[in-house]
Amino acid sequence: MKPDVEIYDTTLRDGSQGEGINFSVSDKLRIAERLDAFGMHYIEGGWPGSNPKDIEFFDQARSRKFRRARLAAFGSTRRKGVSVEQDEQVRLLIEAQTPVVTIFGKTWLLHVKEVLRTTPEENLGMIGDTIRFLKDHGKHVIYDAEHAFDGYKDDPEYALATWMAAEKAGADVVTLCDTNGEPCPRRSPGSSSPRAAC
Repeated sequence: MKPDVEIYDTTLRDGSQGEGINFSVSDKLRIAERLDAFGMHYIEGGWPGSNPKDIEFFDQARSRKFRRARLAAFGSTRRKGVSVEQDEQVRLLIEAQTPVVTIFGKTWLLHVKEVLRTTPEENLGMIGDTIRFLKDHGKHVIYDAEHAFDGYKDDPEYALATWMAAEKAGADVVTLCDTNGEPCPRRSPGSSSPRAAC
């Protein structure tokens, strides 16, 4: 029976971004085994498109048997103007050979226009195309709606359209991420803000 609450752990990615933290591949494997023993349902292993260490972690993790946890690779939607089949980062998510893939995408129109520098329609296509592609490759897909609450506060109709694009494409889970860790006013594109895990 599926539990009422499932725990998704990001120690191996978000937890490695703190100052002075530098996990080796063997560190990450040992931590994953401990998280599994603790009872985590999902363990996010890292972003295979970001560095060779994460690619090696996934290569070695394939031979490990976890008692409960399902290993997830983390990445983003396809790039603008690139077909999902031709996107290198998406290809690496498939090659990680994890049962679960978690991708993030943009909810907030400010980020669609100023960070991605694309149209609202293209952003919806990036979300849908990537999720469909991953589902076609047999993945359990978790969609992280980045800056979900800032985006909803700014434009509820568009924020909802991004979440519905993920659901319609077949996402198994749509996670509304409080990416800032706090409610916040609209920021100018050049300003910095604290970033917390979803």
